[in-house]
Amino acid sequence: MKWITPHYERQEVNAAGRCLIADEGGNLSMQHDHMLDLINNWRSSHSFPLQGLKMTLLRRAKTIDEKAIIAQRLKRLSSIDAKLRQHSDWMKLTQMQDIGGCRAIVENMARLNSLIKSYEDAIAKNPKRGHVLHKTNDYISKPKDDGYRSYHLVFRYRSVARKHRVYNDLKIEIQLRTRLQHAWATAVETVGTFSNQPLKSGGGEQDWRRFFALMSGAIALREGCPPVPDTPADVDELVRELNDLIEKLSVFARLEGYRTSLIAAEDKQVRDAELFLLEIDPVNWKVDWIGFTKDQSEEASQMYLAREKEIAANPVLGAQVVLASANSLKALRSAFPNYYLDTRVFLDAVREFTTRKAKATPSGNKKKGNGVKPG
Repeated sequence: MKWITPHYERQEVNAAGRCLIADEGGNLSMQHDHMLDLINNWRSSHSFPLQGLKMTLLRRAKTIDEKAIIAQRLKRLSSIDAKLRQHSDWMKLTQMQDIGGCRAIVENMARLNSLIKSYEDAIAKNPKRGHVLHKTNDYISKPKDDGYRSYHLVFRYRSVARKHRVYNDLKIEIQLRTRLQHAWATAVETVGTFSNQPLKSGGGEQDWRRFFALMSGAIALREGCPPVPDTPADVDELVRELNDLIEKLSVFARLEGYRTSLIAAEDKQVRDAELFLLEIDPVNWKVDWIGFTKDQSEEASQMYLAREKEIAANPVLGAQVVLASANSLKALRSAFPNYYLDTRVFLDAVREFTTRKAKATPSGNKKKGNGVKPG
């Protein structure tokens, strides 16, 4: 298989990033198509390092939870654009740490803690071998204000093999989540997509933001983890506020409607497909996909960029496209349910908490100081 390598110097990549977020009519330093081709090359160059770190994650996660779901993706151009704009005062494109990302979803906090510890132990045992731990973000011990909870590790790729040194220092982000943490993130993106609200980046209607913060707090309580900032510590108060917003926002009707009305075009078959180009069209309630084998990675990358260009030129409300990888379409659906608007797990958790006042489970996060330390 031929992997894509970086073709440009980092200063050229950063210039393309600045060009991407330049105001309309501004003084662009390069042609638009060349800029996009350059950014796509930089993005696609993360595929080889991403594959290597994903395989390690797969092995470790499956040892701990045989039903763990593993997937990977390259960051969407629209997401790259949004992140550069959000941090335009300091961030360069080559500094972005999640151009390539993979995730593992395990059943509960006990298994998640075991998976985190497996990385801790590996780094402690061989601190000078393998990839370099760049940083960690523990959003479980310290949830974000909006309720986001997950454990992130960012590695810088490192290889002594001559043919692979070209990828050295490219950053790959690993997200480790429980099933409920992932269900929450799915619901946030689903509502954001269909209501055209930037909930994932902290914007959108106040009521929806409050609902998701409260529900994340409920899940944290169930998992025995630290609470979400500014959410009630009293269970009865938390349930009352949740129920008020559930009624006000018609949460069940909306999320069930998004899920059941969707047309998932899955009649196409590609033997041995491991790369999937997913596209969501919220206006026509449709998700479509094209499958590629590993040997077609360059073709997949070019089609990914072509579809992003088409969407940018003729935007459809909420249209999104992403190039993702999983061992099967079924695994892809589980790892990226927001592209199928599958919110059943989240709605079940809402029902359980608001009707039974869920208590912390024995499998909760009892471990102190579970951050991974750099080697």
